[in-house]
Amino acid sequence: MFTATGSTGLYKAPFSKSLLIIPSALAFLLAVPFSQYKSLFMYNLHTIKQEFQIWRLICGRFICLDLTDAFCSSLLIYNFRIFERRYGSRKFASFLLCSWVFSALFDTLLVEALHYACDVKVDVLPSGLLAPVFALFVPFYCSIPRVQVTQVLGQFAITNKSLVYLVGLQLLTSSSFMWIIALSGLTSGMLYHKNIFKTQHVIFIPNWVARCGSYTLEPLFSTAEPTLESAVGMGATLDIQRQQRMDRLDQQVLLSQLPQMRRNTQQQGGLLNWNRFFPSLRQRRNGNHQADPRPAQNNPANPPQVSEEQVARLMEMGFSRVDALEALRASNNDINVATNFLLQR
Repeated sequence: MFTATGSTGLYKAPFSKSLLIIPSALAFLLAVPFSQYKSLFMYNLHTIKQEFQIWRLICGRFICLDLTDAFCSSLLIYNFRIFERRYGSRKFASFLLCSWVFSALFDTLLVEALHYACDVKVDVLPSGLLAPVFALFVPFYCSIPRVQVTQVLGQFAITNKSLVYLVGLQLLTSSSFMWIIALSGLTSGMLYHKNIFKTQHVIFIPNWVARCGSYTLEPLFSTAEPTLESAVGMGATLDIQRQQRMDRLDQQVLLSQLPQMRRNTQQQGGLLNWNRFFPSLRQRRNGNHQADPRPAQNNPANPPQVSEEQVARLMEMGFSRVDALEALRASNNDINVATNFLLQR
């Protein structure tokens, strides 16, 4: 779908943060202190067509007038920031711009089709940056792997994507005509994702605009990634939480090694070499005492080398580099076990 554009916005996602803060702040201002101006920002198709008010089209499709819709769309944008980290801010913004333009056209076509087919006249649609949010469900469904987290009643699987779909369902059912916005957004997202009619080359963010946005947004909304964890002075609660997380990881690693243990047991005539399958998964540090600076002589085995490719894959899913390194080292470079651990922590 996209091509990577370097490290810009790889884990900072400044454009996603701006979409979280600016529309939410404007929605709050129009809902509480300036509610008398709400009518100026309604997504009124009849007024837009009759009076050709382009400014109303832009405002009505950017600012949410319903705080529930604003909250749900903000949650979804926060989860979809993974695409900005994976493909770069310019490609992510190009996707949103293309889906915004095409969904505006599809909104009009669907409303007209509904009027002629069912004699249902729709003048006002839900306002806000909703159609591009629904469009992001297309790459979310096609690109993000589905990892089972748990099961409910032994039959219904809960995955890492279930919560996102539930929030999308809540947004879909928040208004009687939200399905029009959702359908136009999904259609425009599919057009861009499949590059139908060369849409990726028709509507995009120019390089000079991307550079200007980088100089403007990154200083405001970017945050540095933590590089090292504190080895000493760790709080008791945090220490307990880390210990519980790593204990759960130990269980998952041992379960993943169980088939190999059984095969080796059969090859060795029923004798089980426990020391081979229960190595020290990590060098655990005591949060209340400083680590011994001298190298350990009783444990000559070196920690496993972490694959940078697997680290990059975990960072593309939205995890920090520190967590990815920790999980891969503890899981002996098993990316499936590391992913499950990071999702369940």
